Amino acid sequence: MSISVIILAAGKGTRMKSSLPKVLHKISGFEMLYYSIKESQEISDDIIVVVAHQSEAVKEAMGSYFKDIKFVEQDLENYPGTGGAVRGIECKNEKILILNGDMPLVESEELLKFANFQSDIVMSVIELENPQGYGRVVIEDGEVQRIVEQKDATEIEQKIKTVNAGVYLFNKNVLDKFLPQIQNNNASSEYYLTDIISLAKNDGLSIEPLIVSEQNFKGVNSKLDLANSQTIMQRKIRERFMLSGVEMRLPETIYIESNVEIDGTSIIENGVSLVRGAKIINSLIKTNSIVDDSVIKNSQIGPMARIRPKSNIINTHIGNFVEVKKSTLNGVKAGHLSYLGDSIIDEGTNIGAGVITCNYDGKNKYQTIIGKNVFVGSDVQLIAPVTIEDDVIIGAGTTLSKDVKKGSLAISRVALRSVKGFYYKFFS
Repeated sequence: MSISVIILAAGKGTRMKSSLPKVLHKISGFEMLYYSIKESQEISDDIIVVVAHQSEAVKEAMGSYFKDIKFVEQDLENYPGTGGAVRGIECKNEKILILNGDMPLVESEELLKFANFQSDIVMSVIELENPQGYGRVVIEDGEVQRIVEQKDATEIEQKIKTVNAGVYLFNKNVLDKFLPQIQNNNASSEYYLTDIISLAKNDGLSIEPLIVSEQNFKGVNSKLDLANSQTIMQRKIRERFMLSGVEMRLPETIYIESNVEIDGTSIIENGVSLVRGAKIINSLIKTNSIVDDSVIKNSQIGPMARIRPKSNIINTHIGNFVEVKKSTLNGVKAGHLSYLGDSIIDEGTNIGAGVITCNYDGKNKYQTIIGKNVFVGSDVQLIAPVTIEDDVIIGAGTTLSKDVKKGSLAISRVALRSVKGFYYKFFS
């Protein structure tokens, strides 16, 4: 589509009260700016992000996701403000959409609506039940006439409920003509993009309003806004999965990041967290479990289990207080209280309570490989690297540091010593 997109991401976001740039605060696993760029890519192949405050951090963060985004440094010293941000930017298309990097709930379908207008300028507006504190957008005969700040509004204008949503579509020649004309003779000494509205109107250009969703176009300016936006996005994510057939128990207690996949007849119980691209297929994730960047297929996880990154769990039962990290488990039972890290465990194997794969020697990490139909008793330490072949029994309490051949019993226990009468002698 022949639309260029300019995303404003240069501000400090002082109301966030954070050293982190505002647009890098995360919602559902990703920075706010990520969502603005991702949705813009659905409608444009020419995206420019305007940066300034901690620009290198912003560019580095977005560069990890997107490879075809152009970044422009705003000259804050000489040209602060939204008008200054757009000044001098070269776009390849005749239509230019300008939006903000702190709008994580915006959706590409809504941005596409701007392209349906043929006016010189399309201005997004929101209708608020209580517009107190906002500048009013005066609309007559279907066109924007002017923007009036509340302190300057007449009694009649103060009754207007239509306010500026901060997203615009300009014809390129409109920006080329009026950007050099806007001035910074205001209390903030900044160049405001909104000043183009009055300049264009005085020049007889057409300015059409587009009523948009307050929820999706709302900017995030504080930690409270951040939390509210998180709540809205989480509700959308959960609703999308439930409508596709996923069953959720107490869904408002479940946290799911935006790149998670859930397929088939899966059930997600209360208090579950699914993060960093976790993929759940035909599985039950029980109460208060965490699945992080891992694949769970035809399995049951939890309650209160933790599946750490790079794990692949198939046809397996993982019980309460079991932690799995960077492991492949196929047809395994690990009922409770175990740590399985850097391991490959095959079908029919049972992992007893208190089993630990000792995968780290202080310098390097090593792998534990367990074959089919292995019974690992309780309180066993498997000191990697170690390989246990098929059809093996590991006795409870064993510390295993050597490979075990197929069909064997491996057991190491200190002989029991019993001293008669010692209790009475000790406490005498």
